Amino acid sequence: MERIDIAIESLIFVSNEPVSVDEILNTLQETFEEEEITKEMVLENIERLIKKYKRKDYSFEVIKSGEGYSFLTKKETSEVVNTFLKNRSKKRLSRSALETLSIIAYKQPITKGEIEKIRGVGSDYAMKKLLNRGLVKMKGKSEAIGRPMLYGTTDQFLEYFGITTLRDLPSPKEFSEEDLGDGPDDVPTTGTEPS
Repeated sequence: MERIDIAIESLIFVSNEPVSVDEILNTLQETFEEEEITKEMVLENIERLIKKYKRKDYSFEVIKSGEGYSFLTKKETSEVVNTFLKNRSKKRLSRSALETLSIIAYKQPITKGEIEKIRGVGSDYAMKKLLNRGLVKMKGKSEAIGRPMLYGTTDQFLEYFGITTLRDLPSPKEFSEEDLGDGPDDVPTTGTEPS
C-alpha cells in the first residue's frame, strides 16, 4: 500500500495541470495490475496527502482545482517565490542579445565590428550583457588593422543551451523558411550564412 501512496503523490507532483482521480486510478491500475485499487482508495490517499501537507513544516500543499488535484506553494511563501521568479525571468536574453549570441556562436572567433556589420546595428549593449552573463568571452585579438578583440562562446553558453559541443548546434542548412517564420516576434535574418 505504501508504494501506491507514494505513486499517487508522485502523479500529482509531476503533472503540469490538476490530475483527476480517474487519471490517477487508471494509471495505478495499469501499473499495479496485480493489486486491486479502487476509487475510494485513491480518494482516501489524497485526503491523507492534503492533511499531511497542511502542516506548517511544508512549503507547499495539495489542493483541489476543478476536477483534479495539484501541488501549489503556500500563500506564506508567495513573497519569496515571486521574488525568485522575477529574478529568474531577468535571466532571459533579449532578442538583440540572442541575435548577437547566435552570430558569435556560428562565426567565432569574431570581432564586434564584424558582428555589427552582419546585424546592421550597434551591439554594445548586447555584447555587454553577454559578457556579464558569461556566455561569451574575449578570445584574443584579430590580426586586422587596429587589432580588435575577438569574441567566442564559453562553456557556460553550452550549459545555458543544453549542448555539449558547438557541433551540437543545428547547421544553417537545417533552418527552413518555416522555422524562421515571418511574424513580428521572429528574429530577423541577415541573409548571411554562418560558416
